[in-house]
Amino acid sequence: MTTDQESSMSVTETGATIWLTGLPSAGKTTIAYELAGRLRTEGHKVEVLDGDEIREFLSAGLGFSREDRHTNVARIGFVAELLAANGVKVLVPVIAPFADSREAVRKRHAAESTTYLEVHVATPVEVCSARDVKGLYAKQAAGEISGLTGVDDPYEAPESPDLRIESHQQTVQESAAALHALLTERGLA
Repeated sequence: MTTDQESSMSVTETGATIWLTGLPSAGKTTIAYELAGRLRTEGHKVEVLDGDEIREFLSAGLGFSREDRHTNVARIGFVAELLAANGVKVLVPVIAPFADSREAVRKRHAAESTTYLEVHVATPVEVCSARDVKGLYAKQAAGEISGLTGVDDPYEAPESPDLRIESHQQTVQESAAALHALLTERGLA
């Protein structure tokens, strides 16, 4: 193979981890899948690391204590960084309620020179409760569960996210477009 052939075959895409944090039913996963579709249409390699799927397959057995939540976020961050380092746009719609856990993931990415963006899907708890996609708010109100993030368990909202999306004030498509604009601005889309 000639050098010209090698260089044309070795064109690599810049990967990145885009972490969407917010309360349960904030719209994180819906926005992530909307954006993933658009990025794939544009020819990008994309993976969505859905928090519910990760809990089932990668973090089975973990509970919802602070320590278990930190372990879950660290595992997801590790997988996301590996994928992003290999040219994949990794969309991570995971609550990650604690700032120190998210910061540890950011530092891991920085140590590996991998792009990490934090997006706060800033939907008020009242709106999330009305959406109640998984019925968690109703179960908490009925006393069937406790430890619901943002209700009777803490959620530390990002102070300086790369982007704040107020999903209750715009459509899913508008939210995904705002995130796409950030990626474009950063040279990632």
